[in-house]
Amino acid sequence: MPESAPATALPFISREPARGAQWDSTALQMSGLEIMRAQLEGRLPEPPITVLTGLRVSDVSLGKTTFAMPASPWWQTGAGVFLAGTLAFVADAPLGCAILTGAPAGVGLATSELSISFLRPGTIRSQVLIGRGSIIHATRSLGLSEAYVEDGRGRLLAHATSRCVLAPIPPMAPDRLTPERPSVASSSDPAPYLMPAEGEVEGQGFWDSTPGIEVMRRYVSGGFVPPVFRFFGMRGVAVSDGEMTIAMPASPWLTTALGVIYGGALALLADAAITTATATTLPPATAFSPLDLKVNFLRPVVPHRGELTARARVVHRGRTIAVVTCEIINAERKTVAMATASVLILPGRPWDRPVYVEDEVTSTAASP
Repeated sequence: MPESAPATALPFISREPARGAQWDSTALQMSGLEIMRAQLEGRLPEPPITVLTGLRVSDVSLGKTTFAMPASPWWQTGAGVFLAGTLAFVADAPLGCAILTGAPAGVGLATSELSISFLRPGTIRSQVLIGRGSIIHATRSLGLSEAYVEDGRGRLLAHATSRCVLAPIPPMAPDRLTPERPSVASSSDPAPYLMPAEGEVEGQGFWDSTPGIEVMRRYVSGGFVPPVFRFFGMRGVAVSDGEMTIAMPASPWLTTALGVIYGGALALLADAAITTATATTLPPATAFSPLDLKVNFLRPVVPHRGELTARARVVHRGRTIAVVTCEIINAERKTVAMATASVLILPGRPWDRPVYVEDEVTSTAASP
């Protein structure tokens, strides 16, 4: 019998049961604005996704919500910057909840589409990532919202829009939504995002000498697993030139207060697959940064013992722009989300000079 992997080699979300709680039936009797105010004031328990990452509401008014999340070292890639999908992860909450503030009692929402344009990457120097969402337009069945993502210094990192579907929440058994565990961790059991980060973050010498395809092969073999991949349990499954497959546990840690996996976690998984697929086409000493990401959510995902699998493929690779598609399937092999992204490629550019998309695009356009 093969030996078990040591605990430190396991993804964080596989090491212990999820902490946090789902809302009980009383919360579903509140209007959307009442729910958000109750969550802001701590009158509703925090869901697992909040305990895991620290993403929580910080301001609420009719048609507007603000969420903030600490820029934990766990979000780092192997180059030290955050995945662009981290900003989509932050944006999804204020986008949906801004629309929710206008919903009457008994009405819920599901995100059908999220689009985000990236301007600057997040890093641990961001200190905190802040998403400010507001309604653009809403009817009884549909809502459109936008959000701005900033860092702790007030610099704009990304702009996002989302479309959500509003519908009555179907009747539930009284015991379906019940708190599973206390939502506040004790002092001896810190929240996961506050624990010391694990995983490989390499210096510029590594990226100057190693082709992207070789880095991704090490990732698939388990020899190179950066913090964000280790934290969420995103393991490399298969790699080839221009293609990447990544799997992530459909863990209860990723669930919202309604017991479904948070849409921002699916967007993060899609971006991880897109980013690593892009990397397989790059020579050493070449930086890159996603310009945009669009995710269509096709069906809700509930936690289960299996994995979610993201398959990304580069469909166009120019000198400075790549276009990549991604499909996420569940354990039943049903497609739960589809994504498309464009990526800015900078040949000969080292990672130790941060990539600021807004500056790079302007510079490229101005060059002869």
